[in-house]
Amino acid sequence: MMVLALLTLLLHGALTGLFYAFSMSVMPGLNAIDPAQAEAAMRSINRKILNPWLYIAFMGSPLAALAAGIVGGSMWFYAAAAVNAVGSFLVTVAINVPMNNALDAGTMSYQEYAPRWTRWNTIRTVACAAGLVLAGVGLTTL
Repeated sequence: MMVLALLTLLLHGALTGLFYAFSMSVMPGLNAIDPAQAEAAMRSINRKILNPWLYIAFMGSPLAALAAGIVGGSMWFYAAAAVNAVGSFLVTVAINVPMNNALDAGTMSYQEYAPRWTRWNTIRTVACAAGLVLAGVGLTTL
């Protein structure tokens, strides 16, 4: 159980850090350059980020938390899984990915994309951080 709880904490921390880095440095950095360059860079980032390391953290966070809740019987891990599933997974699938696709297809300008995408990414960051805290509390109750 301890290994599963620590894995949950690690995955939530990795995902929180990824989303945080985008909101506090990547997007402001892109916003400081020419919009056409920023758009090209974001398209490249969106393509390159789709790799096994992302999927491990993105899919693994809520699944590990759910598994830790089942194995350990702790509501804290169930709560971490729920917050992550709604605030990270659902927001990503319903909002951020469609925006990425629209940017890639040229149906959304970078000027439209950046503020909205960053706002929703910050929501993902907060949700993942909340999941991290919940998993941390769950770990202390083992």
